[in-house]
Amino acid sequence: MQTELKAVIWDFGGVVTSSPFDAFARYESERGLPANTIRQINATDPDSNAWARFERAEIDAMAFDSLFAEEAARIGHDVRGADVLALLSGDVRPAMVSAIDAIKASGFRTGCITNNVPAGHGAGMALTLGKAETIGAIMARFDHVIESSKAGIRKPDPRIYLMMCEALSVDPAHCVYLDDLGINCKPAAALGMRAIKVVSEAQALADLEAAVGIPLSA
Repeated sequence: MQTELKAVIWDFGGVVTSSPFDAFARYESERGLPANTIRQINATDPDSNAWARFERAEIDAMAFDSLFAEEAARIGHDVRGADVLALLSGDVRPAMVSAIDAIKASGFRTGCITNNVPAGHGAGMALTLGKAETIGAIMARFDHVIESSKAGIRKPDPRIYLMMCEALSVDPAHCVYLDDLGINCKPAAALGMRAIKVVSEAQALADLEAAVGIPLSA
């Protein structure tokens, strides 16, 4: 017998918006860099590198720019941190926003846990105020939002998931969690959440629909 679900928790970038990995790939292609260069840099020393420290707001944008460039130089590439920040804000996925509305209207608690940085405007790190306003309107739909740059901890630290459960007054076993990174889905699943790795918008909506039992797919 499955545990009754009471809450759905979303990652933001790569789930509610398109993945920044697509923008990374375009940047690498345009610059003649090997595929996945940026992801390789981010995956090296993942809890103490410039990216992790920036997401915990331990350094500012200027320090991130230079530290990321140093990390890129160690593997033989020229990539400034400022260039990467410009690639972070993806396009909103309207069907996923509609799913948030439908799930909330059906009585589920809703939350968002986002690893972000103290740069740009708002939780989506948008570079324009217009886009920041759009993202802000989406964020306002959630019952609770946790931003790594404000909380001082980031996924995949299990504490951030427990913080959300406490804020929503639910047990992890009563939650569904969506994220486009397997490394962030694993601690959620270990805590008892029903984790959905987002590979595509259609797949995520179908999996979420099956989990919550209400129509969501277009």
